[in-house]
Amino acid sequence: MPAWLPTLQRKLLRDLWHIKGQALAITLVIAASVGMYVMSKGMLLSLNQTRSDYYAQHRFAQIYAPVKRAPRRLRAAALDLAGVRQADARIRVGVLMDVEGVVAPISAQLLSLPAGAQPAINAIALSQGRLTRERASNEIVLLESFALAHGLAPGDRIQAILNGKQRRLDIVGLALSPEFVYAISPGEIVPDSRRFGVGWMDDTSLAEAFDLDEAFNELLLLTDPDRSSAELISRLDQWLRPYGATGAYTRSEQLSDRFLSNEIEQLDVMGYLLPPIFLLVAGFLLHVVLTRLIETEREQIGLIKAFGYSHFAVAGHYLQLAGLITLAGIVLGSVLGQQLGQGLASLYQDYFKFPYLRFAAPLDVYGVAAGISMLAALLGCGLSLNQVLRLSPAVAMAPPLPPDYSRGARHLQSLLRNLDQPSRMILRHLLRWPVRAGLTCAGMAMAMGLLIGSSFSLDAMDYMIDASFNIIEPQDASVVLVEPRQGEAARAMQQLPGVLLAEPYRAVPVVLRHRHRHRRETLIGLPAQADLSRLVDADLRRVELPHQGLILSRKLAELLMIEPGDLLEIEVTEGHRPQLRLPVAGIVESFLGTGAYMEMGALNRSLREDHLISGIRLLLDPARSDEVYQQIKAMPGVAGISLQQAAQKAFYDTLQESLGTFTFFNTLFAALIAIGVVYNSARVALSERGRELASLRVLGLSRGEVSYILLGELALLCLLSLPLGALLGYALAAFLVHSFDTDLFRIPLIIHPSTYAYAALVIIVAATLSAAVVRRRIDRLDLIGVLKTRE
Repeated sequence: MPAWLPTLQRKLLRDLWHIKGQALAITLVIAASVGMYVMSKGMLLSLNQTRSDYYAQHRFAQIYAPVKRAPRRLRAAALDLAGVRQADARIRVGVLMDVEGVVAPISAQLLSLPAGAQPAINAIALSQGRLTRERASNEIVLLESFALAHGLAPGDRIQAILNGKQRRLDIVGLALSPEFVYAISPGEIVPDSRRFGVGWMDDTSLAEAFDLDEAFNELLLLTDPDRSSAELISRLDQWLRPYGATGAYTRSEQLSDRFLSNEIEQLDVMGYLLPPIFLLVAGFLLHVVLTRLIETEREQIGLIKAFGYSHFAVAGHYLQLAGLITLAGIVLGSVLGQQLGQGLASLYQDYFKFPYLRFAAPLDVYGVAAGISMLAALLGCGLSLNQVLRLSPAVAMAPPLPPDYSRGARHLQSLLRNLDQPSRMILRHLLRWPVRAGLTCAGMAMAMGLLIGSSFSLDAMDYMIDASFNIIEPQDASVVLVEPRQGEAARAMQQLPGVLLAEPYRAVPVVLRHRHRHRRETLIGLPAQADLSRLVDADLRRVELPHQGLILSRKLAELLMIEPGDLLEIEVTEGHRPQLRLPVAGIVESFLGTGAYMEMGALNRSLREDHLISGIRLLLDPARSDEVYQQIKAMPGVAGISLQQAAQKAFYDTLQESLGTFTFFNTLFAALIAIGVVYNSARVALSERGRELASLRVLGLSRGEVSYILLGELALLCLLSLPLGALLGYALAAFLVHSFDTDLFRIPLIIHPSTYAYAALVIIVAATLSAAVVRRRIDRLDLIGVLKTRE
């Protein structure tokens, strides 16, 4: 040790070296907490900042107002509406695309671009090539993710069906767009770049193709920040009603932004939920280590105080020890968080299509992580430091009283008589320090609970996928029509070779109102005995459609605060726009989105329309599905198609990759907690009982028998922690289910027995590895050296 260092600092370094293994374990637990907080909070801020900058730079619309057909002159008139800062009009249409080598038709949206220029609102970010030229009817700019998924680039060609006519389009550019950050087909839950495309074409050419000359079908607005969106939307709906308005909506209701906002909310929850678990464990470990170190150094503390050092100087010495361990964890965790954040940003780039996404946690994130870690450390070692402050030199230099093992002995006499001597020693030692034993058990239980709480989502998603795709909607394909048509369209599709069942449905845009709450939804009309789109209860039992009234999904009923039997006001936002008041006949379970359902005949009667349908769900002969797809491509009235098997695969692949990554890290962190708890407990026990174990070795006990006395105690605590860990894991999973219950999707509380078994196995393996390290120290125990001293 350097002679120039003060005495207490030299002692500090010696103490750190002496407990280096325990200090490293605590450092790693603190680093995991800091790293997780820096990663989640930094990613949250980075996502928010990137979204804000991207939206502002490309003038992302704040209000969308779709219409059937409106004259171009209304764009200028929209600027006179109070609160409107900028307005733009465009054409948006649903089409089918045909890519070489892909048999099934691909759903896509085409959007109009001004002649050779960026639109005033919702500008696109060119990544390759150029914009379309004026009146270049065969030029298209493709969404980059779709193009890359099919190996397309500027100079290639693609086929599209525009208003029933096959067109060959030349790709002149690739682009990103703020309204397709999460590029997802309407009605689906995860993006599939191979099955959903977006393209931009010249405004004049697109208008000619869809008979929209000097007209538009969507108005986009940027508004003043101090204006009420609700008031403006109400005026817009009234103003655009003669032009077939289906209801304006805000940016927050736009599909891509809804999914992005949902992800940000989940990231925020995870960032505040998991790090405190690690800090609780780290505080407990610091408390155990310092308590044991102070007990070991009683005589040294007495001598130091006798030589004139104050109580606070000695307490500060041990506080510095805890501070150095915590500081090392903070530094390591900050580096870990930065690396994990960059990896997470790369992962998010696969799902959210930003031109850039850089992880950049501001300094205050590191400051908060450091401050909370130091506070946890201070709380953890507070009782130990209080012991130092109260210890007088005279008491400190006297030998401590021997442990009192009589506590609880009278209650266990009958049990102890039936055990061998080593097992009695284990139980008596646990009873001597029940609080320490309970905290050790709780620490391992927290690790197991963390692992179950983070891994159950894979079980829940498997259940969701099976229920949603195989029970609730077991169709092979769903065809969306350009306009509602007579029911003969379904019968005609039933006659196609390869179609086993064609089941129609009716989709009507509505505003649902109950008291002071309202929701913009799509009311779905289904056949009375629908087989390809079923309604089920919480136990997945089929629910029959009533002849009158509506069926609501559980989440929609909660949002509207409505119960079966209540009347619901329904404003239809298309056609003659009737106002309806219908009773809620029942509630069904739905994991994806929110839904309102009626028997299709009853819906048609309520709307006073003939038997109209909006789409057709299909059950196909697998051997002839390609033949069916080719025929659908040639149908002029088809606006889009979704394939159930492709959607299921995309859903499963996306969740496996994202949740699998998080599960891996949480497994690592949970094992780290278990190792830290078990190793520290074993090392403290070895330090306390070194003389006792050495005496037993001298008296003839084997190394295995001595190891059993020490490690058997930890094994018992580990086994006791498993049921507690299972309960904590279930509670954490239930909390996450509640936190992630949104109108986009609901996670069911499903935990397979294999998940409990996996979490228990991780804890047992981590504990075994820690015990193996301590066992080596027992085998190398210096009997003579230990017996010469009290410790």
